[in-house]
Amino acid sequence: MRLERAPGSPPVFINKTLPVGFIGTKIELRGFLRTQDVDGFAGLWIHLEGESSRVASENMEQRQLKGTTDWAQYSISVPVDPGAKQLAFGVELSGSGKAWADDLQLLVDGKPIWEAPSLQTKTILSSDHEFDRGSGIALKDLTPIQIENLVMLGKVWGFLKYHHPKIVAGQFHWDYELFRVLPAVLGATNRSASNTALNKWIAGLGPVDPCKMCATLEERDLLIRPDLDWLSDETLLGADLGRSLREIYRNRSASGKQFFVSRDSNPNLTRSTFDQELAYRDINLPDAGFQLLALYRFWNIVEYWYPDRDLIGEDWDAVMKQFIPRITLSESTHQFQLELLALIAKVHDTHSQTIDAFQVQPPSGACQLPVRVRFVENQAVVTEYSESNLGPASGLRVGDVLIDLDGIPMRDLVERWSPYYPASNDAARLRDIAIFMTRGECGKTFVGVGRGTETLRIAAERTRIPQADAPRSSTHDLPGETFRLLSDEVAYLKLSSVEGRQAESYVERATGTKGIIIDIRNYPNTRVDSSLASLLIDKEKAPGRSSLADLSNPGAFHEVTLGSSLKPRLPHYAGKVVILVDEATQSLAEGHATVFRAAPGAIVVGSTTAGADGDTAAIPLPGLPLARITGERAPEQRIGVIPDVDVKPTIGGIRAGRDEVLEEAIRQILGPDAPSSQIERMAKP
Repeated sequence: MRLERAPGSPPVFINKTLPVGFIGTKIELRGFLRTQDVDGFAGLWIHLEGESSRVASENMEQRQLKGTTDWAQYSISVPVDPGAKQLAFGVELSGSGKAWADDLQLLVDGKPIWEAPSLQTKTILSSDHEFDRGSGIALKDLTPIQIENLVMLGKVWGFLKYHHPKIVAGQFHWDYELFRVLPAVLGATNRSASNTALNKWIAGLGPVDPCKMCATLEERDLLIRPDLDWLSDETLLGADLGRSLREIYRNRSASGKQFFVSRDSNPNLTRSTFDQELAYRDINLPDAGFQLLALYRFWNIVEYWYPDRDLIGEDWDAVMKQFIPRITLSESTHQFQLELLALIAKVHDTHSQTIDAFQVQPPSGACQLPVRVRFVENQAVVTEYSESNLGPASGLRVGDVLIDLDGIPMRDLVERWSPYYPASNDAARLRDIAIFMTRGECGKTFVGVGRGTETLRIAAERTRIPQADAPRSSTHDLPGETFRLLSDEVAYLKLSSVEGRQAESYVERATGTKGIIIDIRNYPNTRVDSSLASLLIDKEKAPGRSSLADLSNPGAFHEVTLGSSLKPRLPHYAGKVVILVDEATQSLAEGHATVFRAAPGAIVVGSTTAGADGDTAAIPLPGLPLARITGERAPEQRIGVIPDVDVKPTIGGIRAGRDEVLEEAIRQILGPDAPSSQIERMAKP
């Protein structure tokens, strides 16, 4: 097998996946590798995936197999995690150059994987098969009283899932219990009849024994408390159902264990994981029952296990009511997925995406104009060609403002598409819309363009884009080298290709300059928040704070210390630190910006970031491969990193080929009297 990567292109992978259907303690991947002119690294890799998150991972990055090397055998291994569902493994090439791999062997405890004993895990999820082929629920419409009753069912179903001792212990296939009670709720002619059906259903689960170790809610460091006032609303629940639910709540266990929820196995992460949730990838859609299950599952995970629930800014009960008919009555897989994406967007979290969401989000189509677009001065502007051989022939030029597509004004299209683009703020939403907005059917499309004082109508050709090359993110840093001296006085470092082991080298090379610009208008190639920041700070920085879900009190989150304090170390950089951010700065990138801001006199230049920091938690959903939400609380959530100096690109700057944000960073280092012509030259790619 041969891998080859050109400078600036994405990392190259050879990979294979297998279900974890074996028993063992260690998985090992062996293979022979050789390299030629590799300036990053090449190596083997293994990932063990749970139902909703990665549970173990290993690669050869730290060994730094690079340059030109002859054939040699290498080996990596990971321990077998009991929560693992799928094994992925292969060879990767990061950085330009060529690599070859041969004679790969996958071993379990030293023996070929096919000789490993078979895994036979028995839970209620593997023994209850009544609805494996479908829920049996078919709906053409819903009356207002049915919608009201389904809202209450969704709340009660979720409450029981995380509080009833028998369900918490995994004694019921809770998804299938939903399908068993649904006909009675749908058939109820009023709220009272529905509440009676729910109470009868709960009684059928068996008695709730008094708790031996009863849970109490610890008030210390409490960030969010459970939203359970509705349990006392007998107007809503009636006397009998309300009494049953309150009795279950009083007798919840303090064991800190949940069947459907657990804490991440990585002690450095505080997110919840949902490895027991089944994805039902083979279910035939449309299926009203499974579609409703997807809504209930996501809604209740947000209600009880989302650390930023108080920041959503929506009436979460009203959201369920709004989406019950939209999701349940969807008549095609695509419509269902689109409505589910709109539901996910109601969390207002840029992390709240789905795997391969770009295949669902509008506009649809296999082709796209050969240009990249960015919203500048609130207008869609062509910033570069995505394909150098086709871009100029399209008739579009860098700096063109897209006014309409096929006669539909751009503002109307953005308004139409926005509900299907989950985002914490408008900057992130417009960033993501810009990536796909020229997508559509292959062939000619008519584009209204503003070019200077002219308004033009151009017949441009949409070209096919291979799925593997579909754009998913944007970066706005300088092309080329990771570190460079823009002048004797100004150093520049971009994180999109940064290497942690080079942190000291970057600082040593910047020694003597007046300032260093750390460009985070991108996503970091690897974590350098600690290794680099420790060379920039001059006093100890306290560890960060995050959130931890209380498994005995679903819906409660406590503030906890995350990691250890950051201490200064040598070589210390004494110059000014300027950090560049914009809408491309998201998650890990936002965390880096916050840490680097602790350097003395550091300033942040640019515009508001994407507003979604912290590791993500994955949620398997029927009808979609995976949904994601932010899994750990961070101060940047929904707000983003707010720059000290607000600077955005202009349309004039785009047309002139200028990087006005970088220019301002240079000006912050050299001072306001530095000649503009000198600054513009330094900021050129």
